Amino acid sequence: MRIAPSLHRLGEDIVNCYLIEEAGRVTIVDAGVPAYYEEVAVELKAMGRTIDDVDALVLTHGHSDHIGFAERLRSDDGIPVSVHELDAALARGEVKNPSPGAGKSSLMPFMRFLVWSARRGALRQKNLTEVATFEAGTTLDVPGAPAIVHTPGHTPGSVSLHMPSVDALIVGDALATYSPATGATGPQIAAFSADPDEALASLAAIEDLEARHVLPGHGAAFDGGVQEAVSLARDFGVEHLARP
Repeated sequence: MRIAPSLHRLGEDIVNCYLIEEAGRVTIVDAGVPAYYEEVAVELKAMGRTIDDVDALVLTHGHSDHIGFAERLRSDDGIPVSVHELDAALARGEVKNPSPGAGKSSLMPFMRFLVWSARRGALRQKNLTEVATFEAGTTLDVPGAPAIVHTPGHTPGSVSLHMPSVDALIVGDALATYSPATGATGPQIAAFSADPDEALASLAAIEDLEARHVLPGHGAAFDGGVQEAVSLARDFGVEHLARP
């Protein structure tokens, strides 16, 4: 799905990945669920590209619904994968998911998410066997030149990727516009956050960034700008989310 020139989305609102093109080369951000691997070539073709044009897969954090096809892309296609250093062990499956749970949930949306995930390979999820790491405050030398902004709370190593070249901020699960747990829509702190209060505080790290497209890991793109997305997420609050 084309969001803007040189910026595409892979997947659907319930779980998102993104592709950014620069000078004929591509960076993929997040790897969704395992079944999305079959869609990578289709989306690249829509961009006029192939898997040979992909230079990197960058993860916003190490949760299973963001590393879906990462190991296959790394092992089968030779694409290097990277994640914040604090989430590397999580991405490799060496530590447990730090999430305390969804918090308040509605049965139908939550069951839909579980069934949807299972049908797309979540029960056969492969952790990464190799993953490079990066630090906050760096700009990665990959297509799109994403600037890494540390936005912990969802996980310790959660990051947002600022890409002025495509007028976008990819927030991963720093905020969401759809909750798989409740079905709620609009900017909000994501379900399954390890520390909802820290996630809410982390919004201060992105609120002054300029980008029209705010691109979450769950939900539709928000095109009202970063400041508006942050304001709405703060208004939504964290009372509905579980705490450790």
